[in-house]
Amino acid sequence: MKRDKHFQIGREAVEKLAAEYGSPLLVLSLEEVKKSYNVLREYMPRVRVHYAIKANPHPEILQVMRDLGSCFDVASDGEIRTLNAMGVEGSRMIYANPVKLGVGLKACCDCGVTKMTFDSASEIDKIKKQCPNATVLLRLRIDNSSAHVDLNKKFGASRENALALMQYAKDAGLDMAGIAFHVGSQTVSADPYLRALDITRELFEEAEAVGLHLRILDIGGGFPIPEPKVKFNLPEMLKQINARLEEDFADAEIWAEPGRYICGTAVNLITSVVGVTERGGQPWYFLDEGLYGTFSGVLFDQWDFKLLSFKDETEKIPATFAGPSCDSLDIMFRGRMTAPLEVGDLLLVPSCGAYTSASATTFNGFSKARFVVWEEVKETLDLAE
Repeated sequence: MKRDKHFQIGREAVEKLAAEYGSPLLVLSLEEVKKSYNVLREYMPRVRVHYAIKANPHPEILQVMRDLGSCFDVASDGEIRTLNAMGVEGSRMIYANPVKLGVGLKACCDCGVTKMTFDSASEIDKIKKQCPNATVLLRLRIDNSSAHVDLNKKFGASRENALALMQYAKDAGLDMAGIAFHVGSQTVSADPYLRALDITRELFEEAEAVGLHLRILDIGGGFPIPEPKVKFNLPEMLKQINARLEEDFADAEIWAEPGRYICGTAVNLITSVVGVTERGGQPWYFLDEGLYGTFSGVLFDQWDFKLLSFKDETEKIPATFAGPSCDSLDIMFRGRMTAPLEVGDLLLVPSCGAYTSASATTFNGFSKARFVVWEEVKETLDLAE
């Protein structure tokens, strides 16, 4: 399945949607979600996809993933119970937070979730006490300083401690089933995955030598989406990873935990200019969405969002873009090159589905941006992409 084009609405759609629903407005394409899922299934057919719902837990996305047959990566009692209420069986979830709360483990017991990760002896003790029949995977630390977000700064057991921890889990009576790793967010090359698979293959063999038969490998997430000034070849990357899986893990069950890749390109934001001023010789544009809303990804995800104005950009100027709240922190971009803007101008922000609305707040009394589903509204308003 070729992915030359990702979901991005045009000027007419932006104007009609803003006139009908106001702004800020988030436009979600469920077809884009399906396409992303199907690309992974095409290039890595053995992989059981576990959607990491922390990236975007919008109910429509969860329903589509459920109906596609996806499994889910959950990190809390709230995520577990949300999926359970939607009819998702516990067997389709992995509690992939290496440090779990007691209420999370109770939710596992209540909802039939038995698969989970760990990276310390204390976690094994907690799991043994509350979920003694759990199937567990050791979360292995994989260093990858080139990752957009390096999750291994916080999680993962060292290579040196891995075998002892797996033995400890087995001795505790748990089903010590495999190894999980995460090379870090927005990884644009297969190389970190291949290095991780080299290490994991060694551990599988060392475990077998001491009577630990590992049968599951979880390669985490990290698959990239388009972002400014970053180039990658996703099909080639997935082919390389899959070839190594076929070569070294032919008998293992393979899982993955994509989040950003599934939802990142599925949402466009429409926001409008609500204020214009000048400070320090530079124009300031105040938008009706800011750091406490969808642009929370600037802070929490270090994401560099595109701002499309649909105006003549032959003569761009540097400008500051700020949000609507009364907090001076609420400034998204400084010195961003843009066409001159006026109050009422609309901006489109593509590829803002991951780690945006999920971390948005109602700080200062501002409502979260409304969602509409593209496939539902485009026919009503006679729109085209």
